[in-house]
This record gives sequence, C-alpha cells and structure tokens, in this order.
Amino acid sequence: MSSHTADTALTFLGKLILEGEIHCQTGLHIGAGKGSLEIGGADNPVVKDAFGIPYIPGSSLRGRLRALLEQTMGLAIPSELVYLSKRKGQEVRIHQSDRADDEICVLFGRNPGRVDKVTGEPLEGALATPARLTVYDAPLVVDSITPQMRENLDDELTEVKSENAVDRITSQANPRTLERVPAGARFKFRMVMDILCEEDKPLVARVAEGLRLLEDDSLGGGGSRGNGRVAFAALNLVWRGKDYYAKGSAEESLLSAADLAAFQQLASAGDFSAKLA
Repeated sequence: MSSHTADTALTFLGKLILEGEIHCQTGLHIGAGKGSLEIGGADNPVVKDAFGIPYIPGSSLRGRLRALLEQTMGLAIPSELVYLSKRKGQEVRIHQSDRADDEICVLFGRNPGRVDKVTGEPLEGALATPARLTVYDAPLVVDSITPQMRENLDDELTEVKSENAVDRITSQANPRTLERVPAGARFKFRMVMDILCEEDKPLVARVAEGLRLLEDDSLGGGGSRGNGRVAFAALNLVWRGKDYYAKGSAEESLLSAADLAAFQQLASAGDFSAKLA
C-alpha cells in the first residue's frame, strides 16, 4: 500500500504525460454494442468513431489496467469488491475500500457514499479521492493498415473472424462472426497522471506494472481465443511541473522513443521522485 493517509494534503505538483503506440500482435476486438449492427455486417462489430475508423476507448484501456492491478495485488476477492451494478446477469464488481493508503483507489479515484459489498456489510465510504490517472481514446494510425494488408481484409480497415461454438452432445455448430482490427495495426495512446502530493510519485511504477501485465494478457473481447494481444512501443514521457502552467517554464523530457522496460526501470528507480521537481 501507499504512504497516503487521511491527512495527506493535496496540492498540485505537476503532470506526467506518457505517449506512445499500441501495436496489435493479434486481431483486436473492442465491441461497439448490439445497437451498431448493420445488415450484412459482422455479428459483433468493433467500436468506430464518427468517420468509421476503429479506435481504442480510453475507458477500455483504463479499465483493463485497473482489473489487472486489482488481480495482481490480491484485491479481486469477494471481501474487497463492491457492486457497481447488481442487475441479474449483468453484475459489475470492482475493488473499492475506505482505506486512505489504498493504491487502486488513489490511482483510479473513488466517490464517497454507501455501496454494497459482495460480502459483508455495505461500505459507508466517507473519503472522496480524485483520480490521478487519465487515459484518452487511442486513435488508429490509418497508415499502419498497409495496402498489402487491405487486399486480404473484409472491410477497408477491419477483418471478420468466423468462429463456431459446437454442442458437445449433438455436435451442432453455432457460427458467429467477430469484426477485428487486424494484427499489425497501430494506435496512438496518451495517458496523463496528476501528481498532487509527494506520496503520488511512487504510483507511476504501478502504471508501468499494469502496462507490463497487459502485454502478457489481452485487451478487448475474446482474449482467451487469441484476440487482443498488444505491445507498447515508442514511449515518450514528459514532466510538466507546476511552473510549466503558472509561468510557462520548459517541460522536461524523461524518456524518448523508449520501450516499456525502460519506462518501468525509470519509474522504479530510487531517484525517480527527485526527477519530478
């Protein structure tokens, strides 16, 4: 857990801006919902912007990072989970606590109020914690879909993967189609982390840990069936201290065109906090 306490004073020290690329190692499916079905289209289309170009919603990337960190920190257990939704068949459970030093709640934020825990008495949360991490929508680098790739795609920018669910008794097939952004596609991502106190600085290492976990997991739907393997590359990390916004001081480049290992090593180094002056 972090060194935050209920008495930790929140001021504004600056912002860390992490930008880079998400490389699709396998086809990526982040669904658009049933409201986007088109006649003759795939059963499960990918989410697209107003111009019909696929993108990765910031909520999908942020939520996956949070889920992976909750799991690796041992917080994805009934005693640590609360209900966001209790609709039958559509339950949503996430981690939340009233501990001031809870790194997940500090990093991703929490609202005060009464929430139902999965086990035990309802949580009467009194702490309001502003989210430190902001994750923006990641647009597709359209040129990453090369002319050679387009020759073999079902649409201009996406492919359709056919799958079958087979009944184990009758052997009857239940075909379905899944729209995916193809392997080889690249997306531009941007994350901003607010540093509101000295105790926030070690949380950058948690962000790096989440990204490393995601590279060996999956993003989007159908991960256990081969979809959504991604890698992070061409990382740029910039520190913009308080004087950058108040006085127009120069920003400080901490990483340029680096890989994820370099980012994690930097964030985990003993002198990292001193770099955020």
